[in-house]
Order: sequence, then C-alpha cells, then structure tokens
Amino acid sequence: AADLALLGTLGSVLPALEKLVLWESSGAAGLDGVQRLAEGLGAGALSAVTFLELNSMHMGDAGASALAAALGRGALPRLKDLILGNAAIGDASLVDLAPALQRLPALERLRLYNNPFGDEGLAALLAPPPLAGAPPPPAGVLTKLKELNLTEVGLAKLKVLNLGNTQITDASCTALAAALDSGALPALEQLIMYGTHASVAARAALQEALTKP
Repeated sequence: AADLALLGTLGSVLPALEKLVLWESSGAAGLDGVQRLAEGLGAGALSAVTFLELNSMHMGDAGASALAAALGRGALPRLKDLILGNAAIGDASLVDLAPALQRLPALERLRLYNNPFGDEGLAALLAPPPLAGAPPPPAGVLTKLKELNLTEVGLAKLKVLNLGNTQITDASCTALAAALDSGALPALEQLIMYGTHASVAARAALQEALTKP
C-alpha cells in the first residue's frame, strides 16, 4: 500500500508512461491500496497513459471514490482502455465512479468483470452525467431504469464493455438495448455478458440490438 501511495505521487513526473498494469495476488496492498494510489494522482497525472489495468486489487467504495476524485481533478486525461477486474466494485462503488468514467473524453474499452455490482450500478453508468454543481439524485432513483434518459449517455466512444460475472439482470439488458436502439452508444462493438444473472432470452435480445444495422 505504501508503494502504491508513492506511485501515485510520481504520476506527474512520468510524462512518457503509456501503459500501467497492476495485479494483486498476495493481498499485500491491503484494502486501501487503490485508494492511496488514487489519492496521490493530481491534475494531469499520468497524462500519457492510455491503458490502465487494476486487476484483483481491492477497490471497494473508498477506492472507487478516490479514483473518481482523481479523474475529476484531471488525472489520466487520455485514458482509452480501463480494466477494473475482480476489484470488489459493488453498486455504491460504481454509482460513485460512473460520472467520472462518463467524462473521460477518450474512453473506448471498459472492462468491469468479476465484480459484485448489479442493475443499480449499471444504471448509474448509463445515466446522463450530472451537470457540474448539480445536487445528487434522490435516493433510490437509480433503481428505476424506465425513468433514465438514455439518449445522453456520456460514453459515446465506448467500443468494448465487459460486464462478465457481475450481478446484472434482465433489467440491465433492457436498459442497454434501449441505449443501443436510441443511438446512445454509437461506437459499441463488443458487449461481454458471461456469468451474469440475465436470462438467455434477455442476452439474445441485447445481442440482436447490438448487431442491428
């Protein structure tokens, strides 16, 4: 965790670094490693990084909040490919992180596999980014998928979305299909859904929406 904190502070003096991959297998980073890394990333940190992978590293609510804050400060401005696999990202974590992800101007590939978030977390990702300074939405609004405006999704350049082994259900498939039909995800080419709670029929309908000309 101390090494990750130090790495975060070095983000502003690594102007040529384009790819950063961190895997955790021993548990040495602890529960706050990602949080400490993100807290050190100031405005413009890791300015040339286009690929970031944090795999099997515990993020949780605190880490997600810290990463969202770092992105909000202007860290990782050129990020195209983000992998947050097996990172303990639940609904609350993704709700915190989603607005910051939506504002990444170059994001093309988002892989969130092996995380315990469900429909509420994905709804936050699909919801329109909040206006600067706007108050948070009322409690519970993210569970009402039919009320979301899916025509203003801030992920217009997203090409790949990996939701494998998450807890999303048919409701998320319906929301994603609506986003695709409305043209809100115009660049999406690959949608990965293995190991979710969605039915075969819902996944098939979603794939049909994805491949529709």
